[in-house]
Amino acid sequence: MRLNFIVRSLALLAACAAVPALAQKPAAGTLVAAFAAESTVMDPVKYSAGVDHYFMGQMFEQLVRPDASQKTVNWLAESWEVKDAGGKPIIDVRIRKGVKFHNGDALTSRDFEFAQRKLADAKISRWSHLQASVERFEIVDEHHFRLHFKEGDGAYVAGNLQLWAIPKNYYEKVGEDGFAKAPVGTGPWKFVSRVVKDELKLEAFDGYWNKQYRPAVKNLTIKIIPEDLTRVAPFKTGAVDWIDAVPLSMIEEFRKLPGVKTVSVVSGNNLFLNFNTHQPNSPFRDVRVRQAAAHAIDVDAIIKTVLFGQGQRYVEVGPGEVGYDPGLKPYPYDPRKARELLRQAGFPNGFDTPCYNLTTPREPNVKEMGEAMFAYLGASGIRCKLQGLEYGAWINIGRRGRNAPPEMDGVISWMWSHNLPGDAATPWAGHLHSFVPGKGWGSYSFTEDTEADAMVEELKKAMDPAKREELIRKIARNKQEKVLGGLSTYRPMVTLAWRSTKVEFTPWPYPGYWRGFQEVGLKQ
Repeated sequence: MRLNFIVRSLALLAACAAVPALAQKPAAGTLVAAFAAESTVMDPVKYSAGVDHYFMGQMFEQLVRPDASQKTVNWLAESWEVKDAGGKPIIDVRIRKGVKFHNGDALTSRDFEFAQRKLADAKISRWSHLQASVERFEIVDEHHFRLHFKEGDGAYVAGNLQLWAIPKNYYEKVGEDGFAKAPVGTGPWKFVSRVVKDELKLEAFDGYWNKQYRPAVKNLTIKIIPEDLTRVAPFKTGAVDWIDAVPLSMIEEFRKLPGVKTVSVVSGNNLFLNFNTHQPNSPFRDVRVRQAAAHAIDVDAIIKTVLFGQGQRYVEVGPGEVGYDPGLKPYPYDPRKARELLRQAGFPNGFDTPCYNLTTPREPNVKEMGEAMFAYLGASGIRCKLQGLEYGAWINIGRRGRNAPPEMDGVISWMWSHNLPGDAATPWAGHLHSFVPGKGWGSYSFTEDTEADAMVEELKKAMDPAKREELIRKIARNKQEKVLGGLSTYRPMVTLAWRSTKVEFTPWPYPGYWRGFQEVGLKQ
């Protein structure tokens, strides 16, 4: 098999013609930011969800990443390419020389070997399935390694090569608990201290390798303030310089504030309603019931009223993502048809079901958005017994394979980032593919469909870009028709704000989902 894939050999530093002004300023001063949500962990081996990148993404880096314009560029990788070795793919990687961890250790191939082994360990990592196709890790020299695969793995390529730089010697010295308390990466910010549910303090890393894109602020304090008005108040008084998740009802006000700059961006998260179709007695095993739910909700009206228009409607794959199909349209709002489909499925009087809603502001107004959708379901006969869950409990009830009850047994307002610019392969492996204990498939899935399983597995193996595009479109059509792996609803927009009289800030999409302080400085 000949693998025809893009050879990524252009170093980022050579690709940039000019040095940004921020990079030339010495790091000085203090910036105080406020986030609405907090990560569960700061260890790349143990992270569970996109929100973990808010903290983790400040300190840790990958081999490739999207730049500020969402173009994928080499990062810790100086170059890489996909090769064919007797029908099996190899990803050949050369990493940058001179990169150091925050503790002074030099980054080498052994650190990536250590990271790959940790990430593949299902006892530690929630993402071990992403390493399942790696047959062995070959170290060529200190700055050159090869990943040998059992079979094609296009999702590995789409996921920024699925490896984080983790310091082997330091991690082994302090252990998992020690690393969690004092993480060390190669990123632009190094850890100082953390008070859970209160704040994270970071300091600009003087030894950071990227001289072009680096903070010009010396100290960064990130406050955790979930409540909207409580987060806004210190920004207005000047106690906070930068905030995320500007309350949707206040965006226009913020845009008019003197000395304040705002930017509204699609967050990279894909939200959907997921249904219990894996339990034998669930009404949602009938496709007509799922289609009824799709017709029952006026998503556009909710985006307009609850989100103040700050949401992008999408159908399976959003604009800009791999495999986006503008011809794929959402189910029209039609409550009469919803009730008729329920009647055909044997529920002329509807039925009662648990409905689980996230109350933590992982995305703006996500709690209110879920409540509105569940109210629409009730109006058409799918009557919700609403249960609000904070982030940790919400994550746990959605995760499959846990020994402790309860298990998701109704409808849940869920999300799974397709990342930025966007690729559905990994999310669909997690919430569309059937749950396979110990293999990573369906880690948050309530779907059982052999046809969908086969297509998702084919997509994972595909490494040719054109083939991947074709498969994603095919899966999206099938997924939409059968309402499998959830009903896609919207991609949130998040509005960031900062004091333009004091702060210079360029949003980078990932890691951190626009919250990464890669380029930030204070005006003199």
